[in-house]
Amino acid sequence: MDSQSSFMMIGGTDGPALLDYPGGGQAGRYAQAKIKRSDFPEDFVWGSATSAFQVEGAWATGGKGPSNWDVFSMRTPGKIDGGTNGCVAIDQYNLWKEDVALIKKVGLDSYRFSIAWPRVLPGGRLCAGINKEGIKYYSDLIDLLLAEGIEPCATIFHWDVPQCLEDEYGGFLSPRIVKDFCEFAELCFWEFGDRVKNWITLNEPWNIAYQGYGLGTMPPGRGATSAEPKKSIPHHRCRSGAPFEICSDGNPGTEPYIVAHHLILSHAAAVDIYRQRYQTHQGGKIGVTNVSHWFEPLNDTIADKEAALRAVDFMLGWFVAPVVTGDYPPVMRKLVGNRLPSFSPEETKLVKGSYDFLGINYYTTNYATNSPRKLGTKPSYDTDREVELSRVSEVNDTTKTVAEARIDEMRIKYHQDHLYYVKKAMDEGVDVKSYYIWSMFDNYEWAEGYKVRFGIFYVDFVNGRLTRYPKTSAIWFMNFLGKKPALLKRQAEENEQEHDSVKRLRSD
Repeated sequence: MDSQSSFMMIGGTDGPALLDYPGGGQAGRYAQAKIKRSDFPEDFVWGSATSAFQVEGAWATGGKGPSNWDVFSMRTPGKIDGGTNGCVAIDQYNLWKEDVALIKKVGLDSYRFSIAWPRVLPGGRLCAGINKEGIKYYSDLIDLLLAEGIEPCATIFHWDVPQCLEDEYGGFLSPRIVKDFCEFAELCFWEFGDRVKNWITLNEPWNIAYQGYGLGTMPPGRGATSAEPKKSIPHHRCRSGAPFEICSDGNPGTEPYIVAHHLILSHAAAVDIYRQRYQTHQGGKIGVTNVSHWFEPLNDTIADKEAALRAVDFMLGWFVAPVVTGDYPPVMRKLVGNRLPSFSPEETKLVKGSYDFLGINYYTTNYATNSPRKLGTKPSYDTDREVELSRVSEVNDTTKTVAEARIDEMRIKYHQDHLYYVKKAMDEGVDVKSYYIWSMFDNYEWAEGYKVRFGIFYVDFVNGRLTRYPKTSAIWFMNFLGKKPALLKRQAEENEQEHDSVKRLRSD
């Protein structure tokens, strides 16, 4: 892609997002030499990432307002594995100093975090008031990161919409969200832009549009939860204050595309504000981070090969093509038709080129096979792309001791293989500037709750202190980056016996 730089963020391998190849993924099918830090340029950035809702906790502390995820996880616990929520998460709101120290110990260059919209603007808008305590929290975090030689990378929006905006007009279903999002983004530029030099407007907008409005597995829980798009659902499961007539499962044939359109316009408008008012004197860069799986044809047929390409267009192309070309992929225009919104000439000008870098979050590979939509089938994102996907999955084993759970050799192999291919792509001319690990810590993994553990640090949810322990992947990264992990290993081993004793007592 024609971008100045690209973040490559890699997911963990404890959850359902696993590579489909028995040898450890597409990269695992090939033999290669061990990858080394010295194989990459000296200025290549190594980082890790989290998001506010997944790690901060303190959901009603320090002036924060409720988010869509607060409400979704507490009002509809049946949609979250284990019925859990992020009210405490891993309590980074209170343990941020300790977490920065761990980032420093691993030897990472950068930490990507997100700014919770309802923590700095509890009422969603500037006119409803700025929460100075929330501003101070992020300002202090940024200052400490810089003091420790760690570059802050700030995500403006990582899925936590102020619930008041959901209540008022439906959040990203309404074009009104663009103005409110821009107010929030500009507040971030104003308050933190003197120190933050890498901005990400949106994280994985595909998930918001598809899972929130196509499947209903994320807030606001609209989508294909039944075969009938307009089927009524209990009012208590709808957004608070919504009139009864809009309490339905939504329309998975239109709403994902509408929401995606407003997300793209919000991104582009925020980038325009940054470029017009802040970039020259603050000297930062701004972009967007998208998610995409890779897709391999299930069968060696033309139809399945085209299906694999179509799957990429409907996932990555849906959000990347507009900012690169000014419009959606042609195959989406063809298959979705007039249900896919159009950009006006002014919007096309705004959207096209609205990035200094493109971020790619990559976790897994799926097989794709051609699956033409059957006559009479109600339209939805899933039927529009005419692709059937298959994958394998795995879940976290909660019976393991801390010592056992910290051994994550598969994650190490995953990173080794993918780093090899990142370097190979760079050698072939792809301008990759950085590699961020998802995630630094085990955390609240959205609809999966605490069931899966993506972190390179194990978080103890048993002992009441949320103690962090380095997994073998953290030790591997320390060695890879030229650090000495001996002290970190000893500290973890000293706490393991206590954890396992507490766990046994609670199970008796």
